[in-house]
Amino acid sequence: MQVKDAVREGSQFRARLLQAAVLLLLALAALVARYAWLQLSRHEEYVTRSESNRIKLRPVAPARGLVYDRNGVLLADNRPAFRIEVVPERVTDLDATLSGLSALLALDDDDLQRFRTQFATSRRFQAVPLKFNLGEEEMARFAVNQHRFPGVDVVPYHSRHYVHGAMYSHIIGYVGRIDSDDQARLDARRYAGSSHTGKTGLERHYEDLLHGHAGLEHVETHAAGRPLRVVSRTPPQAGRHLFLSLDHRLQSAMVEAFEGESGAAMAVDPRTGEVLGMVSLPGFDPNPFVGGISRRAYAELVDSPDRPLFNRVVQGGYEPGSTLKPLLVVAGLDLGVVRAADRVFSTGQYQLPGHSQVYRDWRAGGHGYVDAREAISQSVNTYFYRLAVDMGIDRMAAFMGRFGFGERTGLDVIGEARGVLPSREWKQGTLRQPWYLGETVIAGIGQGYWVTTMPQLAQSMSILARRGLHAPLHLLRATQDGIDGDPIPVVQPPAAELRLADPRHWEVAVQGMVDVVHGATGTARAIGHDIPYRIAGKTGTAQRVSRREGRDPGSLARHLRNQALFVAFAPADDPAIVLVVVVEGGGSGSRAAAPVARRMLDAWWAIGQAGPP
Repeated sequence: MQVKDAVREGSQFRARLLQAAVLLLLALAALVARYAWLQLSRHEEYVTRSESNRIKLRPVAPARGLVYDRNGVLLADNRPAFRIEVVPERVTDLDATLSGLSALLALDDDDLQRFRTQFATSRRFQAVPLKFNLGEEEMARFAVNQHRFPGVDVVPYHSRHYVHGAMYSHIIGYVGRIDSDDQARLDARRYAGSSHTGKTGLERHYEDLLHGHAGLEHVETHAAGRPLRVVSRTPPQAGRHLFLSLDHRLQSAMVEAFEGESGAAMAVDPRTGEVLGMVSLPGFDPNPFVGGISRRAYAELVDSPDRPLFNRVVQGGYEPGSTLKPLLVVAGLDLGVVRAADRVFSTGQYQLPGHSQVYRDWRAGGHGYVDAREAISQSVNTYFYRLAVDMGIDRMAAFMGRFGFGERTGLDVIGEARGVLPSREWKQGTLRQPWYLGETVIAGIGQGYWVTTMPQLAQSMSILARRGLHAPLHLLRATQDGIDGDPIPVVQPPAAELRLADPRHWEVAVQGMVDVVHGATGTARAIGHDIPYRIAGKTGTAQRVSRREGRDPGSLARHLRNQALFVAFAPADDPAIVLVVVVEGGGSGSRAAAPVARRMLDAWWAIGQAGPP
């Protein structure tokens, strides 16, 4: 039988109790030390971490500046809209999320492809837009099912809207989603929160003025990251509003004047260089590009034989044809090659001495004796064949270069072409070939290597209309900070002057152009009847195929028919408008382009009589 040793067991119990108490005190001391260390040494770090989890920084995109015409007619505005955004770090299964959203919102392949491209290059915490311009029904469906899609939110934003659709598509252009190329060139801080940037036209050219600067919000969120309230906010700085020199009433009339034909036109105030109207037809509706045009719709535009995406005004190159004849007369007079009263006998053809090539006039049998003024009004080719040869290509190119041919005018748009001013140097440098005398002959009627643009024709006619003075062409008239600010005019460079040896040489060309419309034998006399103002004009017809190939113009496809041109300014004695018109495949400047110009000028005259809107 074993007898308990009460003394010994009591001693063991007290020892174990003491050991437990010591361990407990050591653990408590460790906790106190850890607490003290965290409070004293790591306090600031953990406070910062806690605030970061609770407070999120959210960039606020600025409102894009609006675009108006010269009278305050709204051309491009911003409309409230909603889009779906996905935050990568909050999505655990992206494929499942996109699959579910596709069934819910009818996402197409273009939406998904654009999203995946941007998703691959975005930061984990940066929201990536998936679909823009959600409809009310789509928003309602998503709201009911939002709990299934963590990291996906509906976010309000301002969507660009082009009020007049295709009418200004080639001038204002459009904005589009920021892509990888844009990200490489844009200021990331300034564009934080922005999803769009200017892609074409004035939207691209004046992006710096229109975009503004991003703001910043401190947003308190709960544990799942959902925003609870805005703690503080630095407001964004909106972009500046633009007032263009365009007159919407004239622009509308210019579009209607074409009556469905393809072509381009430009109207300029020669006193200021302001562009009053600028048309490239056909155009396209830029609004689908804002949210992301589908590949199918884009392919239809690209493949269209009418080329609606092609900006004929600034990118198109046209043989000027006879529209250059008044300027060539000025050149011939100023260089002393010909005198205004010199009379040249037109037989209907011209032949270089010792050559078999015959250069024909548009009128078989010729025009008889004509002087400089009559040569312009009747567009006598043989007069200008001889004038060009007597002047020589070197002097011709040098003088015509003073009007700006072969160089960009500096018009404030994207993509202006340079055209071609034919010269010995140009041909050798471009084609590696020598210049031939026969090429000088046809250069005298604006054909051969000549390629001009609409801004160049408008600029040269403005110089002629103002007898040498030259105000730079421009579209931007004023800017405005906020809707309550006063428009601030854009200061333009002072007008330059093209001086002649004798200023009276301008008048010979101008009077010849007046006779084109108002003279008894002028090539555009058909538009000169019953008109309350005087027009100085010049027709032009640029051949696309040789006479042998094109004896029956009606049998040719539209794209092979002659280009029809007309240049004009009015009133002839005190010009307030310069107009240049080209009707593609119109066949004849007098029959196709001049009537279009008359309709435009009548609209301009009526607007002037009516006064400001």
